[in-house]
Amino acid sequence: MAFTHLRELVELAQSRGVKISRVMLDVEMDQSGATENEIFDKMSYQFDVMEEAVRKGTNEPVQSRSGITGGDGYRMYEYVKKGRSFIDGAALSAMAYALSVSEVNSAMGRIVATPTAGSAGILPGVLVSVLDSGRYKREDIVMSLMTAAAIGLVIANSASISGAAGGCQAEVGSATAMAAGALVELADGTPEQVTHAVGLALKNSLGLVCDPVAGLVEIPCIVRNGLHSITALAAADMALAGVRSIIPPDEVIAAMYRIGNELPLSLRETGIGGLAGTPTGKAIRERVFGRASGTDVPTPTAGVRACQTRAVGVRDTSMPEDHTAKTKAELGETHKLDGTQQKTREGQTTV
Repeated sequence: MAFTHLRELVELAQSRGVKISRVMLDVEMDQSGATENEIFDKMSYQFDVMEEAVRKGTNEPVQSRSGITGGDGYRMYEYVKKGRSFIDGAALSAMAYALSVSEVNSAMGRIVATPTAGSAGILPGVLVSVLDSGRYKREDIVMSLMTAAAIGLVIANSASISGAAGGCQAEVGSATAMAAGALVELADGTPEQVTHAVGLALKNSLGLVCDPVAGLVEIPCIVRNGLHSITALAAADMALAGVRSIIPPDEVIAAMYRIGNELPLSLRETGIGGLAGTPTGKAIRERVFGRASGTDVPTPTAGVRACQTRAVGVRDTSMPEDHTAKTKAELGETHKLDGTQQKTREGQTTV
């Protein structure tokens, strides 16, 4: 079953009197042919990999392959031990863990893409911090990953989890929503509360651009993972307290999709605009790659072209036709990138 709306998950869970994780597990069993134990063991292994990345980055400083970032997860973890933080120590540990996983990724270490490598720190950060609290059993935490998977599936099917297509809101925003929903179910929240946590977390990420310095998943990606782990915890607590997303969660996801379509290409993983386009960002790019580009922007990548050739006719069916944002391809917009004219019209690109 290809879930496209959170309300589908809620209705199925409520009609059967089960949690969203159970719904997702049954669907996975049906589609894969694997047994419940086989699927659980595989998810448990994924959590082992997450925890391994957390411990690696907090036990010692981890430096990225590029050399431009590293050691912040370790620094935050050591700072937590001093007991002088403004934020509660457990929440700050989640931040340190999220930073650590992201740094392991930048060092080409082993991580679990949740839902992408660029946002891989948030879900492990909050769940390993919950494990360390001793309040929840490991097997329950592993099951909450099924809830996170169901949320990610809905977002991927109805919007996007790609920074190149929808900006950082689609990656870090989606990961934050997945983590918030998983936490709510772990705390015995209702299926409806799970989806409100998703809506609350995601709306706080709307408009977040993807502007990686030097085109690398480091600046500002690593720091965003750390900060958004705190957002996930806060959104979960809000939902458990009874706070609702006034804009229905499915409509929040639809809004994210439209906003992503409206973002300029320079802010969709091209390494051109935002922080990547600052003087320091450009200097870092030149230092990392050992040469001056001779232009203000890098040569268009395959990711840029993919953004420009989004299929015509893709629609957000949850909203009226006249409210649906047109894609770049439909608008036939022309861009000049590194002196090369790229024109999109009716889904075609000419270079």
